[in-house]
Amino acid sequence: MTVARTKQKRGPMDGLTRLAMLFYFLAFLMLFFKSWDFVALALCAAVPAVILAGSSFLPRRLGLDRSLMLLLHFLCALSVLLLYRFDPERGLRQCLHYAIGMGTLTVCALAVRRFERRPVYAALLAALGLLFLAAPLVLGREVNGARNWVFIGSVSFQPSEAVKLCLLLVLAYLLSTRHRILAGVYAVLCLLLLMLQKDLGTAFLYYAVTLAMLYLSTGSMLLVGAGAAGAAAAGVFGYTQFAHVRRRVAIWIDPWADPSGDGYQIVQGLIAMANGGAWGVGLGLGNASVIPYYHNDFIFSVILNEMGAVFGLIVLGMYLCIVVRGLMLARRARSAFDTLLAAGSACLICLQTFVIVGGNIKLIPLTGVTLPFISYGGTSMLSSMSVLGMMAGVASRVDDSLGEDRRIAGMREESR
Repeated sequence: MTVARTKQKRGPMDGLTRLAMLFYFLAFLMLFFKSWDFVALALCAAVPAVILAGSSFLPRRLGLDRSLMLLLHFLCALSVLLLYRFDPERGLRQCLHYAIGMGTLTVCALAVRRFERRPVYAALLAALGLLFLAAPLVLGREVNGARNWVFIGSVSFQPSEAVKLCLLLVLAYLLSTRHRILAGVYAVLCLLLLMLQKDLGTAFLYYAVTLAMLYLSTGSMLLVGAGAAGAAAAGVFGYTQFAHVRRRVAIWIDPWADPSGDGYQIVQGLIAMANGGAWGVGLGLGNASVIPYYHNDFIFSVILNEMGAVFGLIVLGMYLCIVVRGLMLARRARSAFDTLLAAGSACLICLQTFVIVGGNIKLIPLTGVTLPFISYGGTSMLSSMSVLGMMAGVASRVDDSLGEDRRIAGMREESR
């Protein structure tokens, strides 16, 4: 009876895994037949194999959540597919980022088990986070109006992506131990450094995640109202003080006022999405590469152009499933730390997805954040996978607690 139940539980997940593997096998096979690229033919086997290992074998060996891992690998494989289709070299580099990201995900998932009981880790991460955020002010240079990248030789990275992990872990620890003033001070210091970098998109993410975690910790609607008012005031301040913010707002309001200049990117993104229609123009047949930043800021426009609005909605549904799963884990967690960490991670992924997708479809002004798991970039990929790794770590702790409950219940039944 137990074996039958196990098969019944594993059946749907195994079926979805096989479906994802078939999707990417056929997709890379199409790219092979389009240009007779034998690297694409190799990826026909390699990508499905990675999906199988990452969503079936590794979760069973390491105790990771299979549903989260399958969603993650589908989105990461989509990133490799789209980037390789436009620029094979960039797609192969993203494969490397993907592989390294799996290592950081595993480390984060295992580290979450020990972090709650080691206060020194929180202090160390808090200090490292502030140092990392201060680094662009000394070593960075301005890109698209913001000074948020560090360049060391031929290597560049965005410290604020890595500090997201520090923010989540430090706030979860401080709020779970009722050090709310310290949590607020740490968040304010991070926001001040981001404001000095003129990186308002990332500052908004930090602010919103901090506010969400403070609400979960206190349950105060007054705090939420005050936080919303503070966000509005910060937005007005940023608009009045930073020229690149005013320019982005003007482009958002009317990109057609300068379609070949400042509004070119948004105009081309809107045209690409409109051309895609419901079902897309077909993999390998789109022209979204005319968008200057199609590989990171406008990757969602690429999806809608080549695969259509229906597939775009499916992708958004996958993000929604990740967020819902994170909130379910927060609800089932046995400790305040796990609840805050899972909920904070889910909120971060939700907000980041909303901000970049909203910017692509002209719902809100475009900011410099990336689409989690799909946009090109090593810093973005590693950061997003690490956030999901922390969520997976909470899931494993929840499963351990449930297993312990079942063991105790079994002992009680035997004693009767």
